[in-house]
Amino acid sequence: MGSAEHPDGREYWEERYAEPGLSWSGEPNPVLVAEIADVTPGVALDVGSGEGADALWLARQGWYVTGVDIASNALEKARAHAVTVDRHAAARIDWQQQDLTDWVPEPQSFDLVSAQFMQLTEPARSVIFRSLATAVAPGGTLLIVGHDASDFRGDSGHRAHLIEKLFSIIDVVTAIDGEGLHVEIAESRQRGTPVAGGADFLHDIVVKASRRVDGASTNVA
Repeated sequence: MGSAEHPDGREYWEERYAEPGLSWSGEPNPVLVAEIADVTPGVALDVGSGEGADALWLARQGWYVTGVDIASNALEKARAHAVTVDRHAAARIDWQQQDLTDWVPEPQSFDLVSAQFMQLTEPARSVIFRSLATAVAPGGTLLIVGHDASDFRGDSGHRAHLIEKLFSIIDVVTAIDGEGLHVEIAESRQRGTPVAGGADFLHDIVVKASRRVDGASTNVA
């Protein structure tokens, strides 16, 4: 089987983003917009930034953004698209090619850490969730969103490769426990629009957590 049938690493994503045009809608993820629109802009980390719609939206709100993705082809598309749409906002984005399985962000250095639909298996996923929690600065926010594992149907053969990459609320909360964040939202939220190409996923796992400004440790609950 070719790498396109095994979305496990850089080769798959480089091939995916090598196709001409945008693979996604070019619109920011709705949960990001809903949860962050009223947050005072600062310094943001967009993990798995893909073609850059979330990073660009954040930059247009006034954030300074680090957009990280494993695929250089994705980053090239993101950079070009951002400049075309809004050159001034594009100047506030630093695009970085990084493999999340061996890259760790600077602790307590981002006012927002956003991971939207990151697809990784255990144990790497929990390790990365923990490092992302550590990267949240005092007063900052962690936002993790993903397809709800409970929506997966065993007869959805074309998505069978995803089953080990889906996660639950408890998976996220457990991974970030002990990192000094207060969990504000931990829920399965119904999607306004089903995933393109099918209705296998109807809900999003949404976990939003924050770090107290005074630096005091807060139990995750």
